[in-house]
Amino acid sequence: MRKFHPSGHSARPGFLALILTLATATSAARAATVETAPGEAAPSRGGVDVAAMDRTVRPGDDFYRYANGGWLRSAQIPPDRSSWGPAAQLTELTSHRTEELIRGAGADAKPGTNAARIADYYAAFMDERQIERRGLAPLQAQLRQIDAIADRKALARALGATLRADVDVFNSTQLHTANLLGVWVAQDLDDPAHYAVFLLQGGLTMPDRDYYLDPGAKMAETRAQFRQHVERVLTLAHLPQPHEAAARVVELEGRLAAVHASRESSEDVLKGNNRWQRSELPTRAPGIDWDAFLDAAHLAAQRSFVVWQPAAVSGIAALVGSEPLQAWKDFLRFHLVEQYSPYLPAAFAAEHFAFHGKVLDGTPQQAPRWKRAVAATDQALGEAVGQLYVNKYFPPAAKAQVQAMVRQLLAAFGRRIDHLEWMAPQTRAVAKAKLAALRVGVGYPDHWRDYSGLVVKRADALGNVQRAELFEYQLSLAKVGKPVDRSEWVMNPQLVNAVNLPAMNALNFPAAILQAPWFDPAASAAANYGGIGATIGHEISHSFDDQGAMFDAQGRLRNWWTPQDLAHFRAAGAALAAQFSAYRPFPDLAVNGKQTLSENIADVAGLSAAYDAWEAALAGQPAPRSGAFSGQQEFFISYAQSWQQKVREAALRRRIVTDGHAPDEYRADTVRNLDAWYRAFDVQPGEHLYLTPQQRVHVW
Repeated sequence: MRKFHPSGHSARPGFLALILTLATATSAARAATVETAPGEAAPSRGGVDVAAMDRTVRPGDDFYRYANGGWLRSAQIPPDRSSWGPAAQLTELTSHRTEELIRGAGADAKPGTNAARIADYYAAFMDERQIERRGLAPLQAQLRQIDAIADRKALARALGATLRADVDVFNSTQLHTANLLGVWVAQDLDDPAHYAVFLLQGGLTMPDRDYYLDPGAKMAETRAQFRQHVERVLTLAHLPQPHEAAARVVELEGRLAAVHASRESSEDVLKGNNRWQRSELPTRAPGIDWDAFLDAAHLAAQRSFVVWQPAAVSGIAALVGSEPLQAWKDFLRFHLVEQYSPYLPAAFAAEHFAFHGKVLDGTPQQAPRWKRAVAATDQALGEAVGQLYVNKYFPPAAKAQVQAMVRQLLAAFGRRIDHLEWMAPQTRAVAKAKLAALRVGVGYPDHWRDYSGLVVKRADALGNVQRAELFEYQLSLAKVGKPVDRSEWVMNPQLVNAVNLPAMNALNFPAAILQAPWFDPAASAAANYGGIGATIGHEISHSFDDQGAMFDAQGRLRNWWTPQDLAHFRAAGAALAAQFSAYRPFPDLAVNGKQTLSENIADVAGLSAAYDAWEAALAGQPAPRSGAFSGQQEFFISYAQSWQQKVREAALRRRIVTDGHAPDEYRADTVRNLDAWYRAFDVQPGEHLYLTPQQRVHVW
């Protein structure tokens, strides 16, 4: 999945990241050199944005700046964002539209309806006077429960009570800060007809273990700022001994980080599929009173778990048994306040942003409250809000057009499989069966979620989010033991993103990404195929990347490759990983080609399939020109312009450490692996991006 970071927050471990991994910048975004006014549609250029280019740069030397140099010189990152580009611009537009829909929802809403829930949730978050008046009172009962912890059994119960199915979809190495361990309910990798319960590492406030363990000066500075942040949060909450307690929290999180699996290891699905029986937990992971922990987590009856990072779970359990009780109580107090700071008085929200926004992402200004209220409402009532969104902004004609492109991309990918000379017939047959069984959701789910069990109160912002978290968790647990629903969506329709779900063998393309500048009915076929076509191809290709290719047509984890085919596939992947590892955004920090391999494979294969589909759509006719550019050039320039992005240094460093996606600039350079790009721009040996035919990676 091509991944865009609307908030800079982080997400699911390993294969879970691969499941949720598109960066929405993978579109045909024609760059915006003028800002879009609130509520106004993004500008439609219908082809190459010449003003965004720098035609003094040779395409073969720096294709990204050839396509985007003008935009890079003029674009400014808004003060409340960590990055800016077409994806961010469209997210801004979608936020304005969503706010209008939310405000309108309450006009004539009847109590107990989704419209009323949406309006009340938003209004509660916006009611700053009420939030200030209540102060920390909404958390006092939970703080008293932490104070009362007197032994390891009570500690295990308190830790288990924090479990929620609330893994953020933008980070694949850790869970919500409140969770020492996380629970994720998804289809069983060995039996994809049924749901399994996954246990995952967690407990860290900062984005990744490297933030705690990396000895470099940048990370050391961030750790010092984290220590100050913890103390300020504890001081704001009037908790005892904030200076000493902060030291204990930071030290404990450092110990947790030391037992965490790395991102690269967590990305390996074969390392993650570890089935532990409930009876084995005390011997495999001693230190936690598992009976108390699982009972508090509503998992007492669960007989087996898939433990994604087994060494980390064992290490975390050992720390629960060995670290001082006082340190764990400090940890629980801090994480409770930290988690809900956005719903507490302004001083708490400001401190939360000062660290997570300014320090970790370099964003100078907090987003206005209405944007935060929209995001909070989306998180709690996403499909209810999404239903309003698609009713107004995603007409059936747009859905039909995208579905037609999907069919064309699937056919193009199928032809590529047919023409792979290195692939044995038995491997090819399974690959074609998998492609034929792929379920593609466009715009919105077939069935909308029922929110009738969620209680929303107009004067209880913090209580609303806690009830929403519990509601989501209970929905997840209710799936255990039931047949898998392959039509289930994991993204809201109003999210600017897309996703491949390997174990479900399914794709989601939310409505918000299926509009200008990515998909523009007024644009040429070359521009649309270089944009949304490459996005669709990317997501299809995730079913056949280094991780997705381990799943068969039913989503079962199994090796369906001949030894020779697998060796060829892995060699191509290694070559692509080496290509990306050579990119170095900073003198002290390079791209990890192995960490980004799944996305890089999907980029190469998806762009190749999109180009093939565009050529097929020409039906033998010459490609129309776009001004000074041939149709072939327009296709590749549109692709490169879809990757326009300016990003703050702190945010870029964070992404390189935590993200399964390479920086956008290097993803635009995917073109150097396609023979057609060389022909389109007459790229010659000696130019910086030139690869010999043997060096170009053709995975699919």
